[in-house]
Amino acid sequence: MDERGKLMEDAGERELAAALIGGDRRALARALTAVENGGAEHLVKLCRALVEARTDDRRAVRLGLTGAPGAGKSTLMEALTRRLREAGKTVAVLAVDPSSPVTGGAVLGDRIRMREMAGDDGVFIRSMATRGHLGGLAAAAENALVLMEAAGWDALLVETTGVGQGEVEIARCADAVAVVLAPGMGDGVQAMKAGVLEIADVMALNKADAAGMDELEREMAAAEALREAVSGRARRRMVRTVATRGEGVEDLLAAMMEVARRSGEDERRSGRAGERWAGERAAIVIDHLGIAVRSLDEAERLYGLLGLASSGRETVASERVRVAMLAVGESRIELLEATDEESTIAKYIARRGEGLHHVALRVSGLEAVVERLRERGVRLVKDEIQVGAGGHRYVFVHPSAANGVLLELVEAAE
Repeated sequence: MDERGKLMEDAGERELAAALIGGDRRALARALTAVENGGAEHLVKLCRALVEARTDDRRAVRLGLTGAPGAGKSTLMEALTRRLREAGKTVAVLAVDPSSPVTGGAVLGDRIRMREMAGDDGVFIRSMATRGHLGGLAAAAENALVLMEAAGWDALLVETTGVGQGEVEIARCADAVAVVLAPGMGDGVQAMKAGVLEIADVMALNKADAAGMDELEREMAAAEALREAVSGRARRRMVRTVATRGEGVEDLLAAMMEVARRSGEDERRSGRAGERWAGERAAIVIDHLGIAVRSLDEAERLYGLLGLASSGRETVASERVRVAMLAVGESRIELLEATDEESTIAKYIARRGEGLHHVALRVSGLEAVVERLRERGVRLVKDEIQVGAGGHRYVFVHPSAANGVLLELVEAAE
């Protein structure tokens, strides 16, 4: 494009920005389409400068919803929108949907579900396709939120695709994130998985009128108690909701707004929010998965076909096992072979067969973590810190205190 064409393009974007800022819904829709198609860079810069120049009390609040498909995110999003409108707030909704395999566009699920709200002049709804972008959001989602905020909407609600454990990008562009859970959506192992649950500010226990809600709440409370003991971070609030009837929605909104007030707008826009979440995720990571096997030779041959090589073997006399470690990215697989029939691994295989024996998390300051666990009455397999393969120090949390999972806490190297 020559210089004259560039000037004309910039002038067109300035004109579009003026209409968008003036509250023209069609201008906002056109701008969002341009951003989704990878253009309008000058427009985004203009709108971002406008947003950043606003005082805190004039900036929009960004609230995110994520969680597994079927948990009721869309219904809860509609209920939150309705409650905000009752409070006199204007609301812009960004619903990120999986891309159509035929057209590449979004399936527009939320616009169908929120048909009533779509007729409200105080509500703007936009569906956006992921177009293959991972993390639960579209690549253009952050820029889209900038445009929506520049257009003057009071509250921006963002719903992720609902693809599962990897939807963590929402933490980088929202002031508060609620993870929506429902009875029957997963077992205790799900509650311990790294990923989407780590970025929750609030947990919405939806479909509270369904069977299994008490069990879900107990399971999540146990997971929160363990998280607090291991990391020292405060427990997050859990709110029961029945989105179809609007029950608990006001409490959920109040909890999210409180988190948003604490988080601070400047932190989010400067990128420190993303760093904060990244830092928290890095503080406790999966060190390795312990797999009980009958033969290290046979197990290593299988993993060798996948390109994973052992870094060597070691015998841990105190545990009566031989160990082989296989590097998998930043984590590892620990293959465990019993050295005698009375060892824990031999008894495990005799009872359950070969398979996943334990999950190991890497933590800093193991003594302090163990002390917190003891203070809160968390049951350990052995009270004293043990020394394992490679000289690493560890303790095991009993499955009864960790949602049925044998959990190993390994001290991070300083």
